[in-house]
Amino acid sequence: MSNEILSVLEYMEKEKGISREDMIATIAAAIKGAAQKGVNAGAELEVQIDPRTGALKAWTLLNVVDSFSDPSTEIPLDKAHLYDKNAKVGDVIRKDIDPAFLGRIAAQTARQAIMQRVRQFEKERIYDDYKDSVGDIVTGVVRRRERGDLIVDLGKAEAVLPPRERVPGEDYAPGERIRCLLLAIESTPRGPELILSRSSIKFVRRLFELEVTEIADGTVTLEGMAREPGYRTKICVHSNDMKVDPVGACVGARGARVKSIVRELGGEKIDIIRYFQDPQQMLEEAIKPAIPKNLQIDPIAKRIYFEVSEDDLAVAIGRRGQNAKLTSRLMGWRLDIGKEKREAATLEERAERAGANLAQSLGIDEDLAEKLVAMGINSVEVIAAGVTADDLVDSGDFTPEQAAGIIAKVNELQSQA
Repeated sequence: MSNEILSVLEYMEKEKGISREDMIATIAAAIKGAAQKGVNAGAELEVQIDPRTGALKAWTLLNVVDSFSDPSTEIPLDKAHLYDKNAKVGDVIRKDIDPAFLGRIAAQTARQAIMQRVRQFEKERIYDDYKDSVGDIVTGVVRRRERGDLIVDLGKAEAVLPPRERVPGEDYAPGERIRCLLLAIESTPRGPELILSRSSIKFVRRLFELEVTEIADGTVTLEGMAREPGYRTKICVHSNDMKVDPVGACVGARGARVKSIVRELGGEKIDIIRYFQDPQQMLEEAIKPAIPKNLQIDPIAKRIYFEVSEDDLAVAIGRRGQNAKLTSRLMGWRLDIGKEKREAATLEERAERAGANLAQSLGIDEDLAEKLVAMGINSVEVIAAGVTADDLVDSGDFTPEQAAGIIAKVNELQSQA
């Protein structure tokens, strides 16, 4: 049994990081407790384990008495002299016990105690190892799915990526590597649980801090962020050094820095905007290429009403209103967008003119161009601003081939511009 205990102590110390003293105390207490409930019921025991050899020693503690009545806790004075010649009434004598006589229940309980202590230690270690990493990016391997959650192996522990913290459209199979933000450590009946996120705005912030040295050292600051996971992120940046262009620093040489972040986000679009304290300047920067006109600013209610030309309306609002929502969240102002009023041709005439221009620019049939105009897409710039082939197919008016051809032509025109 000494060899078994020694091997357990060595394994726990090397592989689990549990100190030898801690495991000795756990095993000794477990054996003592089990023996006192089993073959040595009622007796007061002392159990010691040699940390060097793993040797187990046990004793029964007996009170020296004149009048002997309970053999499990008492010993007559004459018999006590066999163990200690100087024993006297009131002393406590330690009587050796062969560890084998402690019974199988003691060994079984010791094994259970060891496993329980290991589980408890691992829970404590998870918290200690990761409490300072909350808010940082971690890398792991997807292991399995449990009730919709992705279980990710971080090496020292497993973490959970719940559905609410995933990006729409992203999917990961077991064995794939994944980078996430360690969002929180939650207490559960099973112990601390590591919660991951890829949809949090903090994930994008941390990516920029890791990728852009000027942000990490404080030269460039992120003054505001807004995100629609899987669609678009808008950030506004400010430089504390007049010699450093904040937008250029985030974009990087030939777009290398921002492209790296976009790849990590699965192609999510990122708008990097220069920060202005003046809300009008900030709005003009945030909704480019649309141009706001006839602004009415209410600083008390933090509300801005403005108008844009009909050609810019789709760009300013964005798909399903997302561009306007993101701009509003980024600025912290409520935005009311109206269409610029002007004396012009009838709606039908403008639609025909827009359709003819699209047909000519893209080299497509006028029927297809009219379908684009009916969707609110009245220029090549609107398509380039964020319309995808999937958007066209989802409208039900275009085949995948037609949609892909239109987007390809727009990309070609943009590259020539």
